[in-house]
Amino acid sequence: MTLTIGVDIGGTKVAGGVVDPDGKVLARTRHETPADDVAKTRDVIVEVVLELAANHPVDAVGIGAAGWIDAGRSTVLFAPNLAWRDEPLRDYVSAAIDLPVIVENDANVAAWAEFRHGAGRDAADSMVMFTVGTGIGGGIVYGGELVRGAHGIAAELGHMLAVPDGHQCGCGRQGCIEQYASGNALVRFARAGARQEPDRATKLLALAGGDAEAVTGPMVTTAARSGDPVSCEAFAQIGRWLGIGLADLAQILDPEVMVIGGGVVDAGELLLGPAQRAYTDALAQRVRIPVAEVRPAELGNAAGVVGAADLARRI
Repeated sequence: MTLTIGVDIGGTKVAGGVVDPDGKVLARTRHETPADDVAKTRDVIVEVVLELAANHPVDAVGIGAAGWIDAGRSTVLFAPNLAWRDEPLRDYVSAAIDLPVIVENDANVAAWAEFRHGAGRDAADSMVMFTVGTGIGGGIVYGGELVRGAHGIAAELGHMLAVPDGHQCGCGRQGCIEQYASGNALVRFARAGARQEPDRATKLLALAGGDAEAVTGPMVTTAARSGDPVSCEAFAQIGRWLGIGLADLAQILDPEVMVIGGGVVDAGELLLGPAQRAYTDALAQRVRIPVAEVRPAELGNAAGVVGAADLARRI
């Protein structure tokens, strides 16, 4: 049985796991990320791999990182939450551990995990995934392979245009769908609603100590589950924008399956219900033509480790 290691690098943690060919995680470890120190971050990754490899015969290592990865899956061109700029991560880690290494974008890694072992595992060769967290990422599988583009940076789905001249996005453009369908957008909508209609946000404001500006994403989820109108409407807004984005991609790519992942999907029907309705409404004219089914992701926090390890198996 071929075992590989998957490493999932975030702004606060480096999680690693030994994964078998069926996507089962046999061992795990987790270290804190020294995000402001390039050398220490690299060394933590090496520590995670060596710790796991000490007890398991592994053949390769896959690394998922939040950032733009070059076409050769070797260099982190830019990582917004880490101090990496043109970082030759693959070669550094490979030399330190004496194993083949592959580096891939974290959203691509999660999408690949869902395609191979999660919500899209019954798809023959195509799937699109939105990862809805603080921002929005994405991954596209077509022809049974990740769509990476000429420069390795395809599938930045959060930066499709939603509203011309809309909210300023961190990418430098205005009106990206990330500004309307992400966790940050959820908080912005909820804070605005709490300021404008405090009598309809009593449960939310109680959680925030009466201060609309202190509202956080988990507070919105908790209040919405208790029926707080403003919180429910905030979810309805981001769900609507997400459904519209899914419908646009269905028109362009016609995949077999559309998957919604990321931390915000833990809210369940609060997000998935509005997203599904908006998706269906946007494609109403295609009533006689098959369209992709929308599904929630299945692998949760394990997706990064599982997907990175599975990609390493294909080196």
